[in-house]
Amino acid sequence: MVAVVEHNSQGNIFENDLQGAILLIGYAYSGSGKFRGEAVSRIEGDYTCSLEVQRAIPFLKKAYGDRMHKVLHVGPDTCSVVSKLLKEEDTEAWGVEPYDIEDVEESCKSLVGKGIVRVADIKYPLPYRPKSFSLVIVSDALDYLSSKYLNKTLPELARVASDGLIIFAGTPGHQKAKVAELSKFGRPPKMRSSSWWIRFFDQISLKENVTAVKKFEQATSKSSYLPACQVFHLNPFH
Repeated sequence: MVAVVEHNSQGNIFENDLQGAILLIGYAYSGSGKFRGEAVSRIEGDYTCSLEVQRAIPFLKKAYGDRMHKVLHVGPDTCSVVSKLLKEEDTEAWGVEPYDIEDVEESCKSLVGKGIVRVADIKYPLPYRPKSFSLVIVSDALDYLSSKYLNKTLPELARVASDGLIIFAGTPGHQKAKVAELSKFGRPPKMRSSSWWIRFFDQISLKENVTAVKKFEQATSKSSYLPACQVFHLNPFH
């Protein structure tokens, strides 16, 4: 059963005072094989999981500690995410933009010119060796892939990670794709439920990173942060 709770206060969930948030109590998978309650914020209007990654960085740092030293972000607006990560102490970051970069700021063009950010179709093998990065963070990009391509792309993302794969996925009925994104991706995103993702992870033998889940929950419980996207912490292939 899903409970929806109206949240009337303003500014205590989002740093930029987003209003009209609704808390959705959903269910996520736990390492014991059971489901547990997980609070997810509902955003009225346009919102991306790449923006959510930027909000979550302080909590990811607490959850992963020293393992967050060499990070690859994969997804739209990766320049913004990479720029944010590079400001973190002792953190190196790279990015993969799944679609052509157009009308971007000079700072993004600079990251591309330096080879820090690449444009690559994630339906095909990534141009990196196995375990090239300690962590791989993916946002938004998987929502635009069919199951056929997810079967190839997710194992590939896990292949280049040595310590963890973190997925930020849209929540059904919560996020709306921007008009610019629809024209870029050629199709609307498919927001899948947590139970769908859990079954899919099991099919391709990706296991939940139970330790990271607990540390992430502990870090977020001490603040007013509530994720606006579904967040999955997975172990890479070994």
